[in-house]
Amino acid sequence: MLNRNDGCWCGSGKKYKKCHLEFDEKLREYRMKGHIVPDETIIKTPREIEGIKKSAEVNTGILDFLEDKVVAGMSTEDIDKMVYKYTVDHGAIPAPLNYEGYPKSCCTSINNEVCHGIPDEKVILKDGDIINVDISTIKDGYFSDASRMFTIGNVSEEAKKLVEFTKECLNKGLDQVRPWGHIGDIGAAIQEYAHENGYSVVTMFGGHGIGNEFHEEPFVSHVGQKDTGMLMVPGMVFTIEPMINIGKPQVYIDKKNGWTSYTRDGSLSAQWEHQVLVTEDGYEIISH
Repeated sequence: MLNRNDGCWCGSGKKYKKCHLEFDEKLREYRMKGHIVPDETIIKTPREIEGIKKSAEVNTGILDFLEDKVVAGMSTEDIDKMVYKYTVDHGAIPAPLNYEGYPKSCCTSINNEVCHGIPDEKVILKDGDIINVDISTIKDGYFSDASRMFTIGNVSEEAKKLVEFTKECLNKGLDQVRPWGHIGDIGAAIQEYAHENGYSVVTMFGGHGIGNEFHEEPFVSHVGQKDTGMLMVPGMVFTIEPMINIGKPQVYIDKKNGWTSYTRDGSLSAQWEHQVLVTEDGYEIISH
């Protein structure tokens, strides 16, 4: 138990009473009222936030680099090679590579692939495809994560609308990120917006805490109820990454590779992902 004049647990160099004492007392009040509150391992210190942001700079830089390079006729393996080179050239490591046996440096999910598509030299992008490229980076031990949709050539109006709508769903979730709100607010907003517009939300996967590890607490569902789940407080870092289907929400995982997930009904799926930091007055997007 820290005394008022001890150095603060966050490593700021300030006395506890001048730094996180009032914050911790507020957390205790919420806990006493029955709320789920984050512990100190979830709340990032100023030093950790600085490191995460440096990792995120590389992560966002990769996605920016790919913007005009993902085109028809190339393989998804070509994308993976560009991601690997950019990452190591910037002093970082691709987080997916060898993670729990995953064989590549990024995920490339096309059309009815929901997520975790594995880059392959035999998979060639065609006119009309939509593809999600999911990038995760480790730099100096800190993790970052974000993904974007790319449209290949002349895509159908249905596919174009899905890609745009999924980005809107992400923004609906972002609108709910505020200190002392609840994680469940994010999923509730996304679910309501998707369902009222005739789309479905994948429930098998969700966002997650990230920073010191690839996947941390809390789990960020993209469906849910307002005023439920963990309290969001300044210093938390997590991803919001809704996966939206034109058809039904059910998915299945490829039994051969153990990673790639597909819509069960074969319908198109799209995903956008941002990594956010909860601040004193809202949030900051740190990778996108």
